[in-house]
Amino acid sequence: MTTSSRWRVAAWLPIALVCQTVRAQSSVTLYGIVDESIRYMTNVNQAGDSKVGLGVGGISQSRWGLKGVEDLGGGWSTFFKLENRFFVNTGQSDPTLPFFNEAQVGVRSTTYGQIIMGRQVNVMIEGITVGGYGSNPWIPYDFSFQPEVTMSGGIWTSNQVQYQARAHDFLFSAGYAFGGVAGHMSYGSQYGAAAAYAPAGGPINVGGAYQVSRDSINGSSAKAWTIGGSYTWARTRFAVGYIVNQNDAAFSTFANGPFTAPVLAALKYTDFSRRRMIMGGITQALDNTWHFAANVWRTLQDGKTPAQDGSAWQYQLVADYSLSKRTDVYLEGDWSKYDGGLIGAQLQGVNSIGLAQKSTQPGVMAGLRHQF
Repeated sequence: MTTSSRWRVAAWLPIALVCQTVRAQSSVTLYGIVDESIRYMTNVNQAGDSKVGLGVGGISQSRWGLKGVEDLGGGWSTFFKLENRFFVNTGQSDPTLPFFNEAQVGVRSTTYGQIIMGRQVNVMIEGITVGGYGSNPWIPYDFSFQPEVTMSGGIWTSNQVQYQARAHDFLFSAGYAFGGVAGHMSYGSQYGAAAAYAPAGGPINVGGAYQVSRDSINGSSAKAWTIGGSYTWARTRFAVGYIVNQNDAAFSTFANGPFTAPVLAALKYTDFSRRRMIMGGITQALDNTWHFAANVWRTLQDGKTPAQDGSAWQYQLVADYSLSKRTDVYLEGDWSKYDGGLIGAQLQGVNSIGLAQKSTQPGVMAGLRHQF
């Protein structure tokens, strides 16, 4: 190598090292929500008694997590997320969920979308979220009164691979969860897709999703689909959605979901052959500090036997005030009326306070929430 060649190599070496460092930029973020409420409910037992006390959470379920991203260059990056959910009133992790309730790793392209692998939200929730018609959109999903969560299959699915992409104003996601049952590849699996028209900053969002879960023991199906949309005028948002659940007679357990077979039975999830919910809500934001919401849900159930037929009306009012960018206080009131086979069914949300034991169940909640 000549002297001039050695000089050129020496001159370019620092630049190459700098470029390599830039390409390998990465970050890890600690984040979370700490939310606690005082909750009052009636008809929490067969005697019709009421109770009041600190809830296991509040308007959101408390959580902490780690997420990170590494730039690979050329518009490509890798990322991960680990998230634990816990109860503020006891300091314990939620015993009904894995320690890391979300655990995922993926690769993302600014051109081609992203692939995510691990335990993550299902496509039903993706459809409702990107479609913009979920209740109380300023609140992260899974809190004490959000009936569409139960109708969506409980939010999370394990062993899932999901692809997400955006093309102009259209969003699309498709997911498949492996059942892992030897000799029966479809047993315990789940597949589905969601799509939405969601222009950035636009007043109209429309979306929907379709999902099929297979029983982990016999391969029978639990199907779900949803469609809905929202319209935002100034600071007022109007939303409406429709969700359908349909179960085969033999469906009883789905190991990749958040509920075990005994819990599904306790929630009366296996009592119905078909369940339909129509939901609507109005959200009003004021000067970036106040949020008000009024929501209503109507559920109709076709039981596997005539005695399991049922229906429900549920209503909710929410007032939320931001003390700062990260801290808010809120007051929530809800009232539910259950008829027939829906008495005792959990139609409040994954983080439910308790099951109804009488045909009517009012509740009131006041709390403090901090996000970091």
